[in-house]
Amino acid sequence: MSEWIISILLLLGGAFVLIGSIGLMKMPDFFMRLHGPTKATTLGMACLLTSAMVYFSTTSDGVSVKEILISIFLLLTAPISGYMLIKSAIHHRLPSNEKTTGKDKIKK
Repeated sequence: MSEWIISILLLLGGAFVLIGSIGLMKMPDFFMRLHGPTKATTLGMACLLTSAMVYFSTTSDGVSVKEILISIFLLLTAPISGYMLIKSAIHHRLPSNEKTTGKDKIKK
């Protein structure tokens, strides 16, 4: 049973990472392009890390502290780094596409 859960989580995580990578390539401007790696890829990494935790908890002594720390680190740093990149892009006044929403909320 755990093999099925691990396989489903791996496939789901791989699909999220693929969707995030395609979004990174296909979106027209920096602001839209950053949503792929920060949102979809974070969900993909969560699925992949959960599958690793399930695998190692069934084959060894249980979930290790290393896996939990890696999960916390990755799931916190990816959205925070995306936020900081957006803040620096706004600070440097990078041009945005006309379809980008939320431009009216940026202080000028």
